[in-house]
Amino acid sequence: MKKLASFVLALCLCLFAVCTALAESAESDLGYVLDKGVLVVGITNFAPMDYQDEDGNWIGFDADMARLFAEALGVDVEFIEINWDYKVEELNAKNIDVVWNGMTLLEDVKNAMETTVPYCLNAQVLVVPADKVADYENVESLEGVYVAVESGSAGEDAATELGGTAVPVQNQASTLMEVTAGTSDAAVIDLLMAGAMIGEGTSYENLAIALNLNEARGLASEEYGVGFRKGSDLAVVFNDFWSDKVADGTALEVATTYGLQESVILE
Repeated sequence: MKKLASFVLALCLCLFAVCTALAESAESDLGYVLDKGVLVVGITNFAPMDYQDEDGNWIGFDADMARLFAEALGVDVEFIEINWDYKVEELNAKNIDVVWNGMTLLEDVKNAMETTVPYCLNAQVLVVPADKVADYENVESLEGVYVAVESGSAGEDAATELGGTAVPVQNQASTLMEVTAGTSDAAVIDLLMAGAMIGEGTSYENLAIALNLNEARGLASEEYGVGFRKGSDLAVVFNDFWSDKVADGTALEVATTYGLQESVILE
């Protein structure tokens, strides 16, 4: 009986140690950011979420909200452009503290990061020269087509699944350059980016949306979320922050600034 009691006590102590270690691990990420006094945000050039103004300052819905989040934490904010393929590695190496860049909450993302509540809705769209829109009536139209995509993105998955020949580039903005230059037939980018960067009054007036690939494939809208290191308590802190900014109207105000009022999730 004494041996059994000793075993149970040892097991309880072991479980307590594990739980304590996990708790300390969860707390340490927030503490790490607070101690160094800066939140390092991993991004790519992706209007209207993260892009630079004429003075080289990062602006956009995500950039503005990241500043507010850092302010709420009482730390500074620093933006670093990353290679999207290596976002998880950048997080785990602590080169950045968060991926905040219109990131679709795919299963592999949720498995590799501590992700937040979704804050914005999106879809993948096929962008082509405006005079070629009629050539793309359905998803079968992509077979054999060279499609520029951001490497490692949901757009790359969509283009490959639909039979297109994916042409990976560094970021979504570069996909539009590919189509304009004629080195790719089409591009797959986020609907939110398309609304900000193509058509009348933009630098890509000659480009237009041919297909909403989510609708064409019978898929629901995608959801954007923020990603922290696996196990990080900063995700919980963000969720509380987001709830507060929805309640006080800040989230809608910032979204309206960038034309995202119909996409931001305010529930």
